[in-house]
Amino acid sequence: MLTLSRRSLLASAAAAPLAGLAGAPALADVAKAGPSFARHRRFSIGAFEVTTILGGTTPRENPQGIFGTNVSSEEFAEVSRDNFLSTEMSQFFFTPTVVNTGSELVLFDTGLNAQATTAALAEAGYSPDQVTIVVLTHMHGDHIGGLMSDGTATFANARYVTGQAEFDHWAAAGNEGFDMNVRPLADQMTFLGDGEDVTSGITGMAAFGHTPGHMVYRLDSDGAGLVIFADLANHPVWSLARPDWEVRFDADKEAAAASRRNILGMIAADRIPAVGYHMPFPAVGYVAEGTGDAAFRWVPEAGQLMS
Repeated sequence: MLTLSRRSLLASAAAAPLAGLAGAPALADVAKAGPSFARHRRFSIGAFEVTTILGGTTPRENPQGIFGTNVSSEEFAEVSRDNFLSTEMSQFFFTPTVVNTGSELVLFDTGLNAQATTAALAEAGYSPDQVTIVVLTHMHGDHIGGLMSDGTATFANARYVTGQAEFDHWAAAGNEGFDMNVRPLADQMTFLGDGEDVTSGITGMAAFGHTPGHMVYRLDSDGAGLVIFADLANHPVWSLARPDWEVRFDADKEAAAASRRNILGMIAADRIPAVGYHMPFPAVGYVAEGTGDAAFRWVPEAGQLMS
């Protein structure tokens, strides 16, 4: 019977990595694949199954041209440095959300374009024809861009839900994106006000300011809750943590700040998870009370929703 001493085992282990070097390709010869990202994240809220999908991501230069436009460059730089953020470049994420209630497949926002959104849906295991309800939180181009594909509805079997105030504003605005993507579907739309339901367990809440009729949506199922807050806050530090910092894309900056304080305060008090359309992907986390000059703090989900 062969017996090996501890010394001989250690010697064999040390020599093993060298045994195959002759004629083997060097590790440096392996081509770099470049950065990669998972394209979806799925979890449960009560009996609902929620999936966030990455509809796109892109860098943007000069973040203070977008966020904190009412604060000094010195303050912006200090806050950025404290949070390991560049003042020269920021990465934007675009994250539609799919909610399977068991009887409906609900898509919240349709991304920049149909091709990217349907590709992300496919990677998550869904096809456009399975979507039964499309909810538009508001009507900026990166939320309505995927509604139409070459002049036809991308989600052929869906009905559409949006806020009445939001639709009325854009219908009168003479906006090309609205006229091309939303107006052709108007006859299939249901319009909501504050506190009205998309379907059982999904309730719209007014969060005006980013746009005139911007709405967020609360899910409630089997005692569990979640808020899809869309563009209420567009960055975890430069917007969510500091709700009074003005954002270039907010139509009514005072109303937007008030909505941030109201909705984020509710999420924090109720200790429920949230999804933000522009939060770093997978865009799922919690809102906590902030410290110092930060009113709130974004806490990315860290496994709490795995079960």
